[in-house]
Amino acid sequence: MSLSLDKIKEPIAHEMKVFEKEFRAAMSSKVPLLDRIMSYIVKRKGKQMRPMFVLLTSGLTGGINERTYRGASLVELMHTATLIHDDVVDDAFQRRGFFSVNALWKNKIAVLVGDYMLSSGLLLSLKNQEFKMLTILSEAVKAMAEGELLQIEKARTLNTNEDVYFDIITKKTASLISSCCAIGAASNEPDEEVLDRMRVFGESVGIAFQIKDDLFDYGDGNDIGKPRGIDIQEKKLTLPLIYALQNVDEQERKRMIKLVKGFKNKKKDLNSISQFVFDKGGIAYSIEKMHSFKDKALDILKTFEPSPYRTSLEQMVRFTIERKK
Repeated sequence: MSLSLDKIKEPIAHEMKVFEKEFRAAMSSKVPLLDRIMSYIVKRKGKQMRPMFVLLTSGLTGGINERTYRGASLVELMHTATLIHDDVVDDAFQRRGFFSVNALWKNKIAVLVGDYMLSSGLLLSLKNQEFKMLTILSEAVKAMAEGELLQIEKARTLNTNEDVYFDIITKKTASLISSCCAIGAASNEPDEEVLDRMRVFGESVGIAFQIKDDLFDYGDGNDIGKPRGIDIQEKKLTLPLIYALQNVDEQERKRMIKLVKGFKNKKKDLNSISQFVFDKGGIAYSIEKMHSFKDKALDILKTFEPSPYRTSLEQMVRFTIERKK
């Protein structure tokens, strides 16, 4: 049975509406242009998985309260700000099927909007003395920047190994989901052991999430010959290709590295790389690793008492690796 986020969201359906109201309030501005852009951002909301993680982990570890909503708003403000800035850097004109902020209002305004959201998150935390939450999220944003820079550096030389790959995705992707879960728990002021459990839980989910994204580049193993190829175009060595390169002789490794370096979005090259990865077990190995992190996350949830929140979090973990996009 396929999982839907609406079904997973049921235990926090009311709380998500409260969060959305508080999030809009945190974004409000008296500057008409800014307020118009903020309204546009709210309307094109995505899956909202990150605030869902905050609310569900808070429910799991004690109960949802006013601090939980502030934590969820802080996460969404900071996350949205980084996405807006990413779109500027990447010259991306679409986000979640809608025009990006920079596509509609140009780069300068987009950068300023991102800055406004970052400062709004900081002020929300400082005003309410949420220093623990702010520390958790600031560490995640720092790690995300480090992960992105490390990936750019490695893309130039194509010398990424499996250890470096996991370091990159732990920083770049998993750190934010980990911070969501830690913030949700922190809103109940638990002991450090509970906080650490939720942090590791979120990190495990985040790693599984990114491996799933990397598999999409190869059609998730079900559509070899028709890959998306975005990572290959950007010279990013992800787990499927890294594993395949580790299991061939030096001559074949050099040949494939040369093919990736000289890749010009030619269908023939894309198919050759994809078929190589599939034949050398890169897809199967990546799926196996993804499931190992999924299992680690589920095992952590088993240390908590059964509840609707735990059930939804278990479903969120499964949704992460079963999603179609």
